[in-house]
Amino acid sequence: MPSRPSRELEVLPNPAPERDYEVRLECPEFTCLCPRTGQPDFAVIRIVYTPGPKIVELKSLKLYLWSWREEGIFHEALANRILQDLVEALSPKRIELEADFNVRGGIHTVVRVRWPQEER
Repeated sequence: MPSRPSRELEVLPNPAPERDYEVRLECPEFTCLCPRTGQPDFAVIRIVYTPGPKIVELKSLKLYLWSWREEGIFHEALANRILQDLVEALSPKRIELEADFNVRGGIHTVVRVRWPQEER
């Protein structure tokens, strides 16, 4: 049976909780829809995190990202929502998400969000 998109993120225990290390993930084939035109938006989603007690199971992350394919959402809202969902699921020490969207209308958009927020 083929896999289906899902907003559920499965987590696994951190195999080395005594050590800070970095996990880098990249999804070069992300798609969602423009909420104004209904046209597809294509992006590369990059996630970098330092695990706390949990790590994300990669197939569930793939299915989670796939679940946005039919969703109309602005770039900024999307990046913040994905980051929030990952923070809630993983309780990471640190996490950064970059949504690097293809050029549309002559504008290249990159949205980068971090948790915890850095004080300025």
